[in-house]
Amino acid sequence: MFYVYILQSLKDYRLYTGYTSDLQKRLEEHQAGKVLSTKHRLPIKLIYFEACVNKVDALRTEKYLKTTYGKRYLKNRLKNYFNNIK
Repeated sequence: MFYVYILQSLKDYRLYTGYTSDLQKRLEEHQAGKVLSTKHRLPIKLIYFEACVNKVDALRTEKYLKTTYGKRYLKNRLKNYFNNIK
């Protein structure tokens, strides 16, 4: 399985989108500060993930979620979450 995931920085509330074949290991890498993109935005929180059967679908989903339409989709999908933060 391949996973597309969304992390939120609890420091600046910005989102990070990524994909991996081992979600638990990847989250541990993020939390340990081993990922350059999130290193300076710790602590982070997993707020969303999707499982895909193959890598191509996961990459396509990751790319979509990084677009304006994908971000709109996420804000709508996680509306209750975003209304209750801060």
